[in-house]
Amino acid sequence: MTKHVLITGANRGVGLALVDTYLSDGWQVYACCRQPAQASALQQRQQQHPALTLLALDVTDHAAIAALSQQLADISLDLLINNAGYYGPKGYGFGHTDAAEWRKVLEVNTIAPLKLAEAFYPQLSRQHPGSIACLSSKVGSMTENTSGGGYIYRSSKAALNSVVKSLSNDLLPQGIKTVALHPGWVQTEMGGPNALISTQTAATGLKQVLDHLNESQSGTFLDYQGNVIPW
Repeated sequence: MTKHVLITGANRGVGLALVDTYLSDGWQVYACCRQPAQASALQQRQQQHPALTLLALDVTDHAAIAALSQQLADISLDLLINNAGYYGPKGYGFGHTDAAEWRKVLEVNTIAPLKLAEAFYPQLSRQHPGSIACLSSKVGSMTENTSGGGYIYRSSKAALNSVVKSLSNDLLPQGIKTVALHPGWVQTEMGGPNALISTQTAATGLKQVLDHLNESQSGTFLDYQGNVIPW
């Protein structure tokens, strides 16, 4: 039986690599981004893969999330990957935090994943329990924050980790597993040219972790190699 995955922020970076990885394994992939008509890489893949469906979604538009869930009401999701993310400003320091940008980052990184989980819960629980993966970041670890700074992005991912923990507590009794995943320092627009791994390495590792995810790992924080990251 064909498996189904919905991926947000699928037009570039790790999201696009995840699309490739799941398509190559025979999954039906629902790829979401804000402007599919301008997502040339996704359009090229759609021409080659009938199992790829492109969907327009701004993850900060909660009405649009609800409408998309209605559009996909008849499918059964095996996996929801909350990949869409926004870093916000770089290079600022203490005393120069842009509160408006902070709110924008929280909308994308923290609030949207919960709203998507709420909206697609019916699809995740329809036939057999699915899983929810939220792309977090090691910089959201309290334990590993030894350098300070990065207030906006760090706090958004630390808050996302809390959302993941609560989702796991609420949904695991129904068999739905939820996990926070650190993709590694990836060579993307966000990660920059000095990053250590390719998007494909990250996506392959993330899929392997999710393929073998068990109930005891629900509500945990793992990297793309399956190692536990301290809160």
